[in-house]
Amino acid sequence: MTEMHPAFTAAVADLSERHRDEVLAAYAALEHSWQPLHESQLLALRDATLRRSLQQLLHPLGRTLVKVGPHNWTSGYRDDISRELSAEMLDSLPLVDRAVFVLILIHSVAIPRSQGLVDLDSWISNQPTTAEELTRYSKLPRTAVRAGLARLRASGLVQLAPDRRPNSQKAGSSSSAGASYLPGPQLARLTPAARRLLQEELILAAGADTPLAAAIRARRARPSEDGIPKPAEAHTDVPPQPAAEPPAATDVSSSAASTSTGTQPPTRADASFASENSVPQENS
Repeated sequence: MTEMHPAFTAAVADLSERHRDEVLAAYAALEHSWQPLHESQLLALRDATLRRSLQQLLHPLGRTLVKVGPHNWTSGYRDDISRELSAEMLDSLPLVDRAVFVLILIHSVAIPRSQGLVDLDSWISNQPTTAEELTRYSKLPRTAVRAGLARLRASGLVQLAPDRRPNSQKAGSSSSAGASYLPGPQLARLTPAARRLLQEELILAAGADTPLAAAIRARRARPSEDGIPKPAEAHTDVPPQPAAEPPAATDVSSSAASTSTGTQPPTRADASFASENSVPQENS
């Protein structure tokens, strides 16, 4: 048998060879899959005992299980790890990319969410934002927007929206209409705390003068018992208010830039404020 990395040994030491292989296979699949995986595909996701071993394997690597919907799973950075990495990688996205990314989040998620078209605890949307809208709202040159979109697509932060028009309409349409874009699959790697933080950042960006934004700022200004500003809390029942003018992009984009696997540069994507010494738990 090939010698196992020490980080894996403790998590699978008490498992049979078959179950150990199941856990290691699930780890590899979660870390490298572009999309969340249905639990029916892997025994280590279906079985609670093996899933606990998988979580224990991920924890010392700075990763955690993230549940996506009722039956899908992926992996993401632990909240405490993301918080530490965010300060170092805040500038990992160029400013143009941040502006384009925030506009897609606002027009594909925040505004549809306020209309009841997107779930409160989701960054997965079927409401695309066109390239023409991105150019108009960002007031950036088309070439800069296109370059930013290419980089965001390569990182998995945005994706092309499927063209559902009939073939006859596609053939007769002008190429100047441009493509449409949605938030990318890497946003599925956000932990619940990171999703709440990202929603708060959008509220602060798109509705800075609203009472809800004022409440968020006031809560963050109050230190917790250990002297650290209080994190995003669990309640997110009030959707963000869309703004007429595009917001500043820095904080919102940095809150989602590290949603991908360890091969991508992390920033504040999974930033919540869990203690690094806390016992790893599954996202249920």
